[in-house]
Amino acid sequence: MSATRIGVGDPTGRYDVLVGEDLLGELPGLVEGAAQVAVIHPEGLTDIAQGVVTALEAGGYTVRPMPVPDGEAAKTAAVAADLWSRLGSFNFTRSDAVVGVGGGAATDLAGFVAASWLRGVRSVLVPTTLLGMVDAAVGGKTGINTPEGKNLVGAFHPPAGVLCDLTTLESLPKADYIGGLAEIIKAGFIDDPVICELIEDDPEGATSPGGEHTRELIERAIRFKGDVVSGDLKESGRREVLNYGHTLGHAIERAENYTFRHGYAVAIGMVFAAELARLDGRVDEALVRRHRDVLTSVGLPTSYAARSWEALRATMSVDKKARGNTLRFVVLDDLATPAILAGPAPELLDEAYRLISGDTGAPRCH
Repeated sequence: MSATRIGVGDPTGRYDVLVGEDLLGELPGLVEGAAQVAVIHPEGLTDIAQGVVTALEAGGYTVRPMPVPDGEAAKTAAVAADLWSRLGSFNFTRSDAVVGVGGGAATDLAGFVAASWLRGVRSVLVPTTLLGMVDAAVGGKTGINTPEGKNLVGAFHPPAGVLCDLTTLESLPKADYIGGLAEIIKAGFIDDPVICELIEDDPEGATSPGGEHTRELIERAIRFKGDVVSGDLKESGRREVLNYGHTLGHAIERAENYTFRHGYAVAIGMVFAAELARLDGRVDEALVRRHRDVLTSVGLPTSYAARSWEALRATMSVDKKARGNTLRFVVLDDLATPAILAGPAPELLDEAYRLISGDTGAPRCH
């Protein structure tokens, strides 16, 4: 099957997200004009990164492989500073380029380094996880974490292109693949109910790269996100809805010292947001139950018991959507009808947490 090309536009230009197989041949054209290309990749992805290096060298480029720690451990100021130092040692100029290979953490980091080096050099992203393909690599958001929270330091820096090679998903650990489904399901609840229907039709197939609907699910999620960010690059309007489930989700990740999979945390956050919407009179119990059923059917958790609810709630207050001391949650007014709930009463937050902190749902998953 030929590659699908999904266009994403913004005030700075336009780029394509390619979805298909054997896409590395597209890389040389995306960095045309560069003398050097830095390939930032997790240490555990040497084989895939070597394929990227080979494709670029075949195009005549000088390639600088730059391995970084795996996962969220890469998204630190120290790692970013080390990469800046390496770029400086190779005399990287504004005409050179950065290629980010790996999951969401690696592409977030690579994008941020590209955005900050010389105030912005070209970047191309090659996500190798489901989460990276449908979320992190699309939209131009880049960032690193701090002890105070996730993605609090970053920049908007759209890539020159995104290559989603579906063959890389075949070696992805099952738990990581399932974690990526949370972002696809998010798109279903806030915009495209067909996604939920496809998963309800074949939940087991949805958890496999070879599932009957896998490619359609991925492309639907990318198209939705591409459409949103095309009209709102810097999250000044509609793009905020993409944070459905993320306010509590990011707080959980920080509480677990970033050892909790992002998608698992977002799944719990979506149920929390659905319960908040029900308590606020916006949605009925049936929609909350559908959240739990769809998420549980693919193995995602729907409950979480914090060590300290007070600490978790305090962490949410430094969420990027907060305005001053006012917490803001993306909620639903109905299926595929997202809205903002600003400043929910403390008793609503307490009750929503009580409803997701019981013993039901999947166990704590890291």
